[in-house]
Amino acid sequence: MRDQPAKNTLPANRSMLNVQNAVVGLRGRDLFSTLRSLVLQGVKQPIHSARHVAALGGQLGRVLLGDKPCKVNPQDQRFADPTWRDNPFYSRTLQAYLACQKQLDSWIDESNLDADDRARARFIATLLGDALAPTNTLLNPLVIKELFNSGGSSLFKGLSHLLDDIVHNDGMPCQVSKHAFEVGRNLATTAGSVVFRSELLELIQYNPMSEKQYAKPLLIVPPQINKFYIFDLSSEKSFVQYALKNGLQTFVISWRNPNQRHREWGLSSYVAALEAAIDACRAITGSKDVNLLGACAGGLTIAALQGHLQAKRQLRKVASSTYLVSMLDSQIDSPAMLFADELTLEAAKRRSYQQGVLDGRDMARVFAWMRPNDLIWNYWINNYLLGKQPPPFDILYWNNDNTRLPAALHGELIDFFKHNPLIRSRGLEVCGTPVDLRKVTVDSFNVAGINDHITPWDAVYRSTLLLGGNRRFILSNSGHIQSILNPPGKPKSNYLENATLTGDPRAWYHDAEHIKGSWWPVWLSWIQERSGEQKAPLLALGNPDYPAMEAAPGTYVHVR
Repeated sequence: MRDQPAKNTLPANRSMLNVQNAVVGLRGRDLFSTLRSLVLQGVKQPIHSARHVAALGGQLGRVLLGDKPCKVNPQDQRFADPTWRDNPFYSRTLQAYLACQKQLDSWIDESNLDADDRARARFIATLLGDALAPTNTLLNPLVIKELFNSGGSSLFKGLSHLLDDIVHNDGMPCQVSKHAFEVGRNLATTAGSVVFRSELLELIQYNPMSEKQYAKPLLIVPPQINKFYIFDLSSEKSFVQYALKNGLQTFVISWRNPNQRHREWGLSSYVAALEAAIDACRAITGSKDVNLLGACAGGLTIAALQGHLQAKRQLRKVASSTYLVSMLDSQIDSPAMLFADELTLEAAKRRSYQQGVLDGRDMARVFAWMRPNDLIWNYWINNYLLGKQPPPFDILYWNNDNTRLPAALHGELIDFFKHNPLIRSRGLEVCGTPVDLRKVTVDSFNVAGINDHITPWDAVYRSTLLLGGNRRFILSNSGHIQSILNPPGKPKSNYLENATLTGDPRAWYHDAEHIKGSWWPVWLSWIQERSGEQKAPLLALGNPDYPAMEAAPGTYVHVR
């Protein structure tokens, strides 16, 4: 079923943080500096501030009399309990909270701060507003109910969870039960073997799951900042198994988790290792070329590799490329990036070089602050105020299975976001060769997430336009991870597509067709057309030059 998206509407990314912030980091002193500037601004504009204080006083007076001047967002699940609507005390508390938020936003908008300072102020105000929500206190009606139902034990359990997280989780609320999953037991269980290993990666080849296989293999390249098994979680959402069952010879890269000894690994190191893995795939399958699939930073890596191969006149090794939520055009307007001045960027580089790596836990904290109500305060309430264990969720387990970035690659990513080199011909150099994506004339399939808070969809769309060859762009209805894990059969799955790729994402969106269902079958038809002839499957994994070693999921995935 196809429908047109609503005219004159464009989905906006509500998160103020994105992948740039996770790579660069946020310094507390920069945030406090903006907060101090806000206080000083209130002193410098006494009449302006007094007017808004008076307006807030008037609204609070109406609230005390039982009036409800502020509307509650029906999609805000924090206040879904009917007590917030029906109980006079809670109704007034909620209205007072909303009135304060509304008046603070109005004070910022009407101040004489310049545009950048206003953006920074809104960012701080949003963080404070989320933190000070009445749902985050012991007065939360759900908390009081649980306190009575448990005979007070929920409070002691919550305190125990809090102390445990302070000691073992850097003070952040634990998002998932750490004992519910185990890689190789109920995650990453698809049968296969490591058939090639280098210092940077393991190459896993999977056993066939179909009567016939296509001649050209598929090589999946995950991001370096995460482990590969996002593509092989439970069977019903395993992208690897979906590819295997539909006749694709499937390989996947498992990156090594670097430590201080690997501080000099940069993008060129990863590109060279990936090229060696491609050659192994070609030798094992007897195919002259492979189909590449890269996700997030893995997409950046396969793009750099193809630019390198094109410069060497060896682009024939690649049959097609799939980019999932991959950002090659790094220009993003984000209030949080206004904190990242030259000193901040250099300080971030210096810290990682001193340590040898950027710790994955540091990135995880910033990723959590991208959606604080979902990824921080939700667990604050569940774990500490309600005294409950976080529910088992395989995606969050994977998300918390952190990896590190070597200092050299971290510094290059900072420069990537600072200079946006791929929008220019020869703006980036890898392995001693310049990269010009317009000369990479490989057919590409590109997927973005309409609610993606990490790599915003319009930036992914602009990235698609940088590529040469035949390009196809799909806008999934999901966020960063759910855009990838979108198997057929999910009732809410849908996507937008428009064959005409204009220079303006808004124009593309307004003319796109709304299609119900998952994009996986569409991609499958596209990739099968580019995978050669079908033949009997290769039952033995590897070959004499690349013998099968450890069983999947291999060794590197277990490195902490």
